Amino acid sequence: MGNSMSMFSSLSRQKKEAVGLLQIGTFLEYFDLMLYVHMAVLLNELFFPKTDPHTAALLTALAFCSTYVLRPFGALVFGYIGDNIGRKTTVIITTMMMAVSCVVMANLPTYAQIGIAATWVVTVCRIVQGLSSMGEIIGAQIYVSEITNPPTSYPAISFLSVAASIGGFAALGVATLTTRIGFDWRIAFWIGACIAVVGSVARTRLRETPDFVDMKRKLKASIEECKKINTRMEEKLLKKVSVFRKDKISKKTFLSYFLVECGSPISFFLIYIYFNITLKSFYGYSPQDIIFHNFMLAIIQVIQTLVWAIASYHFCPLMLLRIKGTICLLLLLFVPVCSSCNVGVSYVFLLQAFLLMFNLDAVPAEYCFIKQFPVYKRFTVCSVAYALGRAVSYVMISFGMIYMTKWLGSYGVWLIVLPITIGVLWGVNHFEKLENQKHHQVHTPHPLSIKPDELKLTG
Repeated sequence: MGNSMSMFSSLSRQKKEAVGLLQIGTFLEYFDLMLYVHMAVLLNELFFPKTDPHTAALLTALAFCSTYVLRPFGALVFGYIGDNIGRKTTVIITTMMMAVSCVVMANLPTYAQIGIAATWVVTVCRIVQGLSSMGEIIGAQIYVSEITNPPTSYPAISFLSVAASIGGFAALGVATLTTRIGFDWRIAFWIGACIAVVGSVARTRLRETPDFVDMKRKLKASIEECKKINTRMEEKLLKKVSVFRKDKISKKTFLSYFLVECGSPISFFLIYIYFNITLKSFYGYSPQDIIFHNFMLAIIQVIQTLVWAIASYHFCPLMLLRIKGTICLLLLLFVPVCSSCNVGVSYVFLLQAFLLMFNLDAVPAEYCFIKQFPVYKRFTVCSVAYALGRAVSYVMISFGMIYMTKWLGSYGVWLIVLPITIGVLWGVNHFEKLENQKHHQVHTPHPLSIKPDELKLTG
């Protein structure tokens, strides 16, 4: 704890408060989001019709993917709000959306009571939660990246992932209580709704980030100054600004960030969902046993996220991410054996634990990705890449796993996870090259930094 405090000693009291509020908000968001995910083995039976195993698997995949498939649309909406209205507004809106969805789910009648309507409503709520969490985590990461400087930025942003892990851990704790001692799951969603409202109110204390405010101020001041001098100057400057805002996104950098964001769903699905079938088939686990098993894994997840966050203060984050990805690639080779053979539940748990320790998420290098994009497009670009990565990867692994394992057995998992993992490593390698080139680049004047009297009109 002392080491963690020393990492943030350079921050002002106001910035520490902002980082703390964002961490609390991220915890609340992910508690609400993961509550249904980890209780799906129980809640899917309440809100979805009973069918044959293949159809049931498809319905489960649909419920799981519904949280992610519309995120690209949400990324455009929240990206516009974040880039034009402000980062603060976005994180407040997303928290309130989560609160509303929790209220609806806490009062939603089951399939036995209202039929297929329950299935559709719970699916819509999951979509709203997915959109909310997407805007929340990206908004919080961008906010922190714009109020801190390296090396403090690396652990500061990574601690948001620690908060998200604790939120998932708390959700699994509630799920464990629900299945083992009969705790009413509806109360859990009411608790989630209440704390989301509290989080929204608390976040009104946040101030807009300096990068965003400074960019808006420079744009406004430059245009106003040009209006006073010459209309043609104004038109020329606005043209420069337009070019700056539209043409500064590298397609290769965007693709690399997209590929990096494809990695986290692979790790999450394999660890918390894919092995559930193995635990049921070979070891006779009940839904209650699976939830408790995942609860123990969640403890490891919190610890590993904290370890990588602290390590990023002392070592290059991109190097750490490359190490994680390389070891994960090797661990994935053992997945088919542990999932198709009775090797013992302790070996399954051990593989899951190692996959957690070296998972494919972006921790602890988020800052290195975010800062590669210009301020005026940063929220939109990062949100779209994040949302597309999650949507594509979750759909591929959720539905692809059903058919790949049906046709090729347990080894079909390799056809999905190995290419994505290689893509993650390629993306990390690209950002490492960008970091290495940073000190050798020739910096050109920013369009908004050009003074009106420096604009030479011709003709």
